[in-house]
Amino acid sequence: MNRRADLLRTLAARFAAAGLDTPEREARALLRAALGLSDLDLVARDDVAVADDDAARLESLATRRASGEPLARLTGHREFWSLDFALAPDTLVPRPDTETLIEAGLEAFPDHTRALRILDLGTGSGAILAALLSEYPAAWGLGVDLSEGAARQARANLERLGLADRAAILVGAWDAGISGRFDLVVSNPPYIASTDIPTLEVEVRTHDPLLALDGGADGLDAYRAITAALPRLLAPGGRAILELGIGQETDVVALLAASGVPADGPARRDLGDVARAIVTAPA
Repeated sequence: MNRRADLLRTLAARFAAAGLDTPEREARALLRAALGLSDLDLVARDDVAVADDDAARLESLATRRASGEPLARLTGHREFWSLDFALAPDTLVPRPDTETLIEAGLEAFPDHTRALRILDLGTGSGAILAALLSEYPAAWGLGVDLSEGAARQARANLERLGLADRAAILVGAWDAGISGRFDLVVSNPPYIASTDIPTLEVEVRTHDPLLALDGGADGLDAYRAITAALPRLLAPGGRAILELGIGQETDVVALLAASGVPADGPARRDLGDVARAIVTAPA
């Protein structure tokens, strides 16, 4: 039998050879997930033997990770805003850059006791909506996604996080069929130009759903639909926060201005100093 420490070294070496950026961290994360271990188990009990069937399962997962399948797809889970989200093939893997939207929302609405009405367009796994509901305990939210599979996963995540009684998930195209107005409209829409999809990293182009990536010929189709809908969706004083792709700030600001819902200033930047979240002025 292999010891945990031996497997950890083997995995790290394999991931390094495959060109992964943080092979030791990825090896540790995969070993934890595959064997149901804690960090303490790996440090204090690294000499424990691993059963042959567990080692075989770990080998299979390692092969998939080395070939470019994201770790979150292998484990079926991803943390976002310190919450755990289950994934489905129909949902994007939530990324740390998107937490910039949550930070911008907290800045726009500093009173956490407000009974906000929140609309999340293209909700995916429900990560943005759930994160905001966790910060505003009196808020109610509606998530919309074109994918039935994504909507189903978002409902399951909200239920598991104890937020389902303050949320609803609908299947639909952006604002179609939505009535009423909202204090906060958020979206991480598909924003990759169609011709750029083949150039994306294998983790994205092969394992993320195309529906959540493809933003049309210039990457702006979803923004056109969303910005056109904002005047009827936003309540008085309401704000919209949209995630941006690299280099899209100028175009999206122009679309917002044309819709009569201007940006409140420069986009909020993520940890990589990319203009990531554009926020509208109060409606």
